[in-house]
Parts: sequence; C-alpha cells; structure tokens
Amino acid sequence: MNTNGNSNSISSSNFEQELNLKNNNHNQYINYKELYKKAKNNLNKLSSQKKLQVENIKDILCNENISRRDFMKWVSATTATLMLPSFFEPLVAQTIEVLNRVPVIWINLQDCAGNSEALLRSDGPTLDELIIDIISLEFHELLMAPSGENAEKQLEDTINSFKGKYLLFVEGAVPTAENGIYGTIGSSGETYVEHLKRLSSDAAAIIAVGTCATFGGAPAASPNPTGATGVMGIIDNKPIINIPACPANPSTMLGVILMYAMTGELPELDNLKRPKFAYGVRIHDACERRVHFDAGNFVEEWGDAGAQEGYCLYKMGCKGPYTFNNCPTAKYNAGTSWPVQAGHGCIGCSEPHFFDKFGRFETPSSYDINYNPASDFRIGVVAGIGVLGAFSASKVHSLINKEKEHGN
Repeated sequence: MNTNGNSNSISSSNFEQELNLKNNNHNQYINYKELYKKAKNNLNKLSSQKKLQVENIKDILCNENISRRDFMKWVSATTATLMLPSFFEPLVAQTIEVLNRVPVIWINLQDCAGNSEALLRSDGPTLDELIIDIISLEFHELLMAPSGENAEKQLEDTINSFKGKYLLFVEGAVPTAENGIYGTIGSSGETYVEHLKRLSSDAAAIIAVGTCATFGGAPAASPNPTGATGVMGIIDNKPIINIPACPANPSTMLGVILMYAMTGELPELDNLKRPKFAYGVRIHDACERRVHFDAGNFVEEWGDAGAQEGYCLYKMGCKGPYTFNNCPTAKYNAGTSWPVQAGHGCIGCSEPHFFDKFGRFETPSSYDINYNPASDFRIGVVAGIGVLGAFSASKVHSLINKEKEHGN
C-alpha cells in the first residue's frame, strides 16, 4: 500500500493556482510555500533516521483491514482539521510513515490519568488511535511493563539515548507548596518539580496534556493547599504546547504531534500556548444548538420541552460562550458525541481556573464575565473558516466510521 502519495509533484505554479483560486491572498501563498518547503526538508531528515518503533502504518492498515481509500479520507480530514490547504495532504500522509522515528516520554504527575485513559478506552480502534500506536512511546508509567528501579533505569536510558530529540508529554499538575513535598517519585524521593525540570532540560518540546498539566485544573482550585500549578508555571526555557480539556481529545494530541513531526516546529499557538487549529474557535460558535441561542430558544429547566427539542443550554449554565475548544467538531467516543449534544452544558474545562470561575455556578448571572447573549450574533471570519474546516473533517471521519459499520 502506497500511503506516501506523490509529494514531489507539487510545483510552485500548483501552489499559486490553488491559493489564488481559494483566497487570492499572495501573503498566505508565500507563508504556505515556505511551510511546505520546511516540512519537506524536515520529513526527508526524519526519513533518514533509524526507526525506533517496529510498527508501521502499512502493516497496521493491512492488519486492521483499513483500505487505502479510508486512510486517504482520514488524511484529507486531518489536513482540514489542522487548517492546512489540501495540497499538504501528501505531506500529512508521509508524516504518518515517519512517526515511528519520534521518541516520546510521557509522565504522570498530580492527576487522575484521565488523558491516558482517553487514549486507551475505546470499543474499537480508530485510525487516530492506530496511528498513535506508531509513535515510539519510550516511557509511560501506566503502560510500561517495568516498575520500580527497572522503570527508573528505562527512563534514564531513554533520556540519554534521545537527548534534545524527545517530546515530553506531561499529564497532571505540579504541586509546589512546602518545597513540593505533596508529590514525589522514585526511591530518591525526587519531587514532581525536580522531576519535571530534569526531564524538561533535555526535551525538544513539552506537551502539557489536560487541564491539570496546562492550568493546574482541579488540584489548583481554591484553596489549593498543595500549591498546584501547570507546567508553564514551572518551565520557562522550553517550547510548551498546552492541550487543555478534561480529558484532552486524542485527535488534538495527534494533531500536535503530526504538526511537530512534519515541520519540526510548534503549531501556531494562542496567548495561552494552545494550538489554534483546535482552540481557535469558541465552542459557542461551532455548537449545533447555536441556532436556538440566536432564536432565543432556551432550556429553562432540566427535562422540559425545550430540553427535549434540543434548545440552547445557556440558561442552564453552559459555558460555551467563554470556552475555546474543538469539542463540537472533533467530539469524543470515536466522533459520536460531546457533552452539549448529550444534553449537558459545557463546563469550560479548557479554560484557566475553570473550576473556580465556572464550576460552582450554573446561572449566567453568577458568571465572573460580562456577557450579554442578546447582543452576540457574530461569528468572525477566521472562526467561520475554522468551523467549516473542522466540520468537514468531522463529517469525513463520521462517513468512514459509518462505511466500516456497514462493511463497505
């Protein structure tokens, strides 16, 4: 199976033609052209490196009876989700093939392991999950066989073997109170603060997964007796990507890894270090209940006629107007649903201090934010593009799942 596509056949004129047809924006053309060249060079460099993981995408697709057609649908959907033009699709496919050269260390700190569980708990493997299997996960305390001193040795061996090359995934908050005694690891009693700093020093980049690792999450809620904070409250000398949510969506984790593997750089981030492809749009603007919000149709109490009709949940405490995430388009459980679709308002879990700011209040009048729902009928141009791209990706994922269910 050839998953690589013909990535060398895209000429400068092809770039210009496609971008001019789509948006007639010369500056954007220049930016994409430079990004494409950078990605090709980085992928060629990765391709020349030794495989760290025996698994490869061709074998996995064959073993799981996933056709090349389905794989290329997934590639198209993922390219759209990453907000890249369609001519990046061959590069996205090529990136999948070299993911077995990307070393990953995953550590768990002050957390519930919910993000790890999000990767593990499924009724059947999705393409996202299968592709994550290709990544060379060199250390993960929950998944690895060794324990105790053997686990510590494996961690040290991994750090020494991949200095400056590995991606460090961090799950969980970092307790800092009383010199960090509320979180220690290993026989040496190394505190989580010390552990994080030591592993960060040789990492290429840090990916903070989940709201605890990004903003402190529930452990940092008032009165925060352990002094819990997010990774960026401890580390300031390394590239950091925040993927908040409770739990973070596996598709967003994979998107970040793909962008980093493809370009050798972080994806474009917002002011909270979140990737814009996943957090560039308010949940409110992409929500399927938004039409009811605009029409003034609200659920007034749980189980009323409005709830049965799928009316807007704003009056029931939905935090969608203040929350940035791709939940309405990426969804959970193999893309089948998300909290608002299931009938519960968004709790704002991908925002800083969500538990103190949103978690204790249900009525809009109690929010610590000045927001007038009657005046908000605008969806920005960038947000609109992001919603359409992610919606298209979501539809493709959904079609793939439906075709597989019917044996097509």
